[in-house]
Amino acid sequence: MEIKDKLDLDQNGSPVDATKYRSMIGALMYLTSSRPDIVHATCLCARYQAKPTEKHLKEVKRIFRYLRGTVNTGLWYSKDSGIELTGFSDADYAGCKDTFKSTSGGAQFLGEKLVSWSSKKQDCTALSTAEAEYVSLSVCCAQVLWMRTQLTDYGFHFNKIPIYCDSKSAIAISCNPVQHSRTKHIAVRYHFIKEHVEMGTIELYFVKTDYQLADLFTKALPVDRFNYLVRRLGMRSLSPKELERLAKSQ
Repeated sequence: MEIKDKLDLDQNGSPVDATKYRSMIGALMYLTSSRPDIVHATCLCARYQAKPTEKHLKEVKRIFRYLRGTVNTGLWYSKDSGIELTGFSDADYAGCKDTFKSTSGGAQFLGEKLVSWSSKKQDCTALSTAEAEYVSLSVCCAQVLWMRTQLTDYGFHFNKIPIYCDSKSAIAISCNPVQHSRTKHIAVRYHFIKEHVEMGTIELYFVKTDYQLADLFTKALPVDRFNYLVRRLGMRSLSPKELERLAKSQ
């Protein structure tokens, strides 16, 4: 995505065929189930399906050009890594230029294998960066708890599940059972994370922004940073011949 010029409603822009635009978005949304590297860009463009303009269409075509150049890229799951459940949570404060709402991003791993990811505009307007990160932490926690329940059916039992966040303030709010005046305006449904921290179901850890893997799902990034995170998520570019050779060696 373009870093400097963020997408907005572009009310004075030239309108384009909405049916064609929605069809392109639908195709990209289908692809996001196996290509986490395009999730944020696709979800951002999907917000403007009601009245798309040439500016929006240009960004969608940019995603397709990226896909054409990375057609052999995909998630690589090696058999030798463990199955420890971990999560990463991040937020882009007031990232939406139209509503000033923040964007939540989350990634969940089994061992070194990325198995779940999300990028979504928050449904409430955060008043601070810490609040945006706290809401994102709660969303990530809910996903981790759902995965924990599903894995229990297969005989895997997880406690003290680590979730990594790059906001010490959000972690402090989550670990403090006392409701302060600065946080009581946050929607009640996001406070359940405190209960699970007390119970020991999850543990919150601070991680520097440089190593925050969920950063890819919240905002547009420079090329070097983008490619670094794509590799860290476990995505590889492998030709059909390489895949066949690796499959035989497995």
